[in-house]
Amino acid sequence: MKKTKSKRGLKTKSMREVGIGLVGAGFMGRIHANAWRQAPLFFNLKCGPKLTAVAGGHARESNEFASKWGILRAAQSWQSLIKDPRVGLVDVCVPNYLHAEVSIAALQAGKHVACEKPLGTNITEAREMALAALGAKNGARTFVWFNYRRCPAVALMRDLILQGRLGRIRHIRAQYLQDWGRASMPFSWRFDSKLAGSGAHGDLNAHMVDMARFVTGDEIIQVCGAMEAQFVHERAGVDGHSKLLGLGAQKSKRGAKRQACTVDDAFLFLARMHNGAVASFEASRMATGNKNANRMEINGELGSVKFDFERMNELQWWDDTLPAREQGWSKILCTDPSHPYAGHYWPPGHVLGYEHQFVSMAADICAVLAGGEPAQPMADFVDAYRTQQVLEAAIISARERCWMRTDAL
Repeated sequence: MKKTKSKRGLKTKSMREVGIGLVGAGFMGRIHANAWRQAPLFFNLKCGPKLTAVAGGHARESNEFASKWGILRAAQSWQSLIKDPRVGLVDVCVPNYLHAEVSIAALQAGKHVACEKPLGTNITEAREMALAALGAKNGARTFVWFNYRRCPAVALMRDLILQGRLGRIRHIRAQYLQDWGRASMPFSWRFDSKLAGSGAHGDLNAHMVDMARFVTGDEIIQVCGAMEAQFVHERAGVDGHSKLLGLGAQKSKRGAKRQACTVDDAFLFLARMHNGAVASFEASRMATGNKNANRMEINGELGSVKFDFERMNELQWWDDTLPAREQGWSKILCTDPSHPYAGHYWPPGHVLGYEHQFVSMAADICAVLAGGEPAQPMADFVDAYRTQQVLEAAIISARERCWMRTDAL
C-alpha cells in the first residue's frame, strides 16, 4: 500500500488493496484476470485489486496462468488458496458443480466471494449459498458476475424505465441465442447435468432472467408454458471434469468414445411480473447463425426499448409521446460520458467490447469493498437466489406442464 502526505503533513494510505484469489484458469478465468488488472487503470478506486493467487485444474495450468497474468503465486488447490491470508476475495470461475462447495468454504473462512453464474446447479445449492452469505463471517460480501448489468446500453435501459419514460411496462421479450452447441461440438462439462445443472437454460436464461429483473426493478412471480428441447443426445469424447467424477464415455460401433448429453439444448417459458407485465424467455445453443444474440425488447404505455448484444453499444428507443408524424425507432449510441460507465473509457463513438463489462464490475466490487456504492445495483447471493427460483420454477413447469409460483421454491 502506498502512503502519501495529506495537506496537514500526516501520512495516510492512498489506496488499500484486496488480494484476489482466482479459482479457475479457463475462459472466464482469463476474462476475470483481465478485469481485475484493468479496473484500476480506468476507475479511480479507493480499494485496489491485487491478483494474489490462482488455482487451476492442475499444477501446470496454474503455473502457466500465474506467469502469463502476473499473479503472485500458483496455488496447489482451491482449498490452499482459500487458506492464504493474503487472499481477501475468492473469485469463483470454475464449472457450475463447484460453485457451492468453493463459495461456501470461502465464506466460512471469512473471505469475500465473487461467483460466476448460475449460482448453483440447482435450487438446493443456490439456497445453501444464499444462507451461507447471510451468515458470513467478518462481514464478508458476495457478488455474482451477471456482467450484462454493466453494459452501458443495458444500464441506460434501466435508467429510462425507472425514470418512467416508458410508463407502465406491459411486455418483456427476451432471447439469448447461440449456435456453438451444434452436433459436431465435442463433449464438455456443459453438456452434463451432473456438472452444469442444466444447459441453455442455466447458461443463458440465467442472464435474461437477471436482466429482466434488473432493468424493470420488478420480480417474476409466476411461470408457465415452459418447454425444454434436446436435439443432440451424445457427443464425441469425454472432458477432464467428467474423468474426475468417474463419468466414463461409451464406445460406438466404430470404436470412438461417445459421451451421453443430459442437458437441454433449448428452453422456452412464459412469465408474469409482480406489477402485471407479461414476459417470454427463449434460450438456445443451437440457433444456427446466432453467435451471441442476447436480445431484449420492453414495451410500455409511453414507449419501448430494444437491445441486442451483437450491437452492444446501441439501444433502440421508441418515444410514443411524440406526435405521430415524428414517431419511429431511433438509435442511441451509448458511448457518451453521460451514459452509464462509458465515461471511464474512450471518447464518444469509440465503442466498448465484451471485456469492458467485467472491468466495470470489478470496479463496482472494489467500490463496495471500500465502503461505497456501485454505479449500478449488483447481484449478491441472495439476489441471485431469486433468479435461481425462476429458473427452477420453469424447469418444474416444463416437466409437469403446470403454472408455478417462483416463491414456492
